[in-house]
Amino acid sequence: MTDMTQHSDTQSWKRYAPMAAIAAIAILGAVTLKDYLSFDALAANREVLTAFRDANFLLTALAFVAAYIVIVGFSLPGATIATLTGGFLFGVFPGALFNVMGATLGATVIFLAARYGLGERLAARMEASDGAVRRIKDGIDENQWSMLFLIRLVPAVPFFVANLVPALVGVPLYRFFVSTFAGIIPGAIVYTSVGAGLGEVFERGETPDLGIIFEPHILLPILGLCLLAAFPMVLKAVRGRKGL
Repeated sequence: MTDMTQHSDTQSWKRYAPMAAIAAIAILGAVTLKDYLSFDALAANREVLTAFRDANFLLTALAFVAAYIVIVGFSLPGATIATLTGGFLFGVFPGALFNVMGATLGATVIFLAARYGLGERLAARMEASDGAVRRIKDGIDENQWSMLFLIRLVPAVPFFVANLVPALVGVPLYRFFVSTFAGIIPGAIVYTSVGAGLGEVFERGETPDLGIIFEPHILLPILGLCLLAAFPMVLKAVRGRKGL
């Protein structure tokens, strides 16, 4: 019995180890890296970065995407600064593509860690349950694509939350990856375009306007995409009430 208990404890530790490591690195990073992953640090090192990019474009692109994966995958501070840096170094394109690739792969790291640690067991329990819990699980399953796109498009949903929730309800990896990649494109383009204009901002000694995503001419199209993503769920609800 003791051996079985020890084996169970070991298995539990192995399951929770990835998320524990991410949490520990996130806390450590928040304390030690906040001054290095900041707008001031980017402004101070902009000439060095652009010179290195001009001399080693491919290496810079690969290093940038790898750094972005680490920042998002371990929930380090500076994801927004990384997005701005992508625009500053590479322009709107391919900067937006590099930003989306790094963010998607980093999000996948958290998704897999969460699913391995708790998501598979929680999804299995929800699947085996009855009553309200099972209805919630069935509702999520029936509208997975719409829900996944919706939580990516709505600016108010924190990126970290949008990475964890799908892992806890048993969303398949390929659905998570595709919806993340496509769903973050609008926001990535907005912030990458802000980054692409940082040269002039630096010259004026100003800071970028990160609230631009809430400007009506940008927010309204994004909300339109949110409504489009939610439309299949609304249609199913209406048909269900009518008994169609």
